[in-house]
Amino acid sequence: MDRCWLLVIVSVGWIFGAIDASEGDADPLYRECIEQCEKKGSVGASSIQHCQFLSDGVLVDSPWYMQEPLYVQWKQWNCRSDCQYFCMMQQEKEREALGLKPVKYHGKWPFKRSSVLQEPVSAILSALTLVVQFNGWLSFFLLAYYKLPLRPHSGKTYYEFTCLWHIYGLLSMNAWFWGAIFHTRGFDLTEKLDHSSSVALLGFSLILAVLRTFNVKNEASRVMVAAPLLAFLTTHILYLNFYELDYGLNVKVCITMGIAQVLFWAVWAGITHHPSRFKIWAVVVGCAMAILLELYDFPPYKGYVDSHALWHATNIPLAYLWWSFVYEDAKFRTSTITKKSR
Repeated sequence: MDRCWLLVIVSVGWIFGAIDASEGDADPLYRECIEQCEKKGSVGASSIQHCQFLSDGVLVDSPWYMQEPLYVQWKQWNCRSDCQYFCMMQQEKEREALGLKPVKYHGKWPFKRSSVLQEPVSAILSALTLVVQFNGWLSFFLLAYYKLPLRPHSGKTYYEFTCLWHIYGLLSMNAWFWGAIFHTRGFDLTEKLDHSSSVALLGFSLILAVLRTFNVKNEASRVMVAAPLLAFLTTHILYLNFYELDYGLNVKVCITMGIAQVLFWAVWAGITHHPSRFKIWAVVVGCAMAILLELYDFPPYKGYVDSHALWHATNIPLAYLWWSFVYEDAKFRTSTITKKSR
């Protein structure tokens, strides 16, 4: 459920920002700087190494062994992207000297690079959330198969939703992995992988929300619920990757699925007598507070920490709390079933 808010909020705050024309890249001085940079290979005192290379990473007028190193090529930084970055930094220095506030460029705030990291704080926090997700999934795995009793004849768990939570855990780790990669270096491929993995997780989270809140245990019924949603998700992901990366459509799809599953969990928590229902409410309230961070969109402090980075920080405790609920849910359902069998 934590990731559902990720895509809902990021889609609204981040993607809409990318669609709209930004004040920074509309500045004639910025455009002129990029044009001169691509011709001369420098911005002020900064020499742009990539402008000395062709698009295939080979040094101009040099033999094959002078190719650009692979550790540089993988970042997909090239002459134009470097010119945009250094011109952006130069423009922001000039604006700061005039007492002006930072502006967005190409839909994003001006972030300072750190080594290979394009947005270092968001990338690191995404990686930390990935670690929390892995720890949560691993703890659940050990609980289900080594700490709780198993069915004597089949060796399967008593908890009916074990397999579904395993799939959720893998999709969640995959989504946060590509989220961290995208914040490290955002270009066409990493953007599509980030969006696709997030949509896949969001869609499966909705399926899981329906099955768990309605306590659907029959396999045929589960297939009837999951099949149309899986077909829709597959079609949507293929459309985004191979036809058009339609941000507006993706926003509508993600918001609809995100709100739906939050409502399922919130209503269920309100009517159930589950001992861990208050953890669900805590996650819902935490997500609501996190929304405020995205709505209060401010430029990065010292070029590193913006509202989106702080939002990433909130996902770490929320992910831990969510897996804590899953852990307790497995114990509760197993205890209930074993008592009935006796």
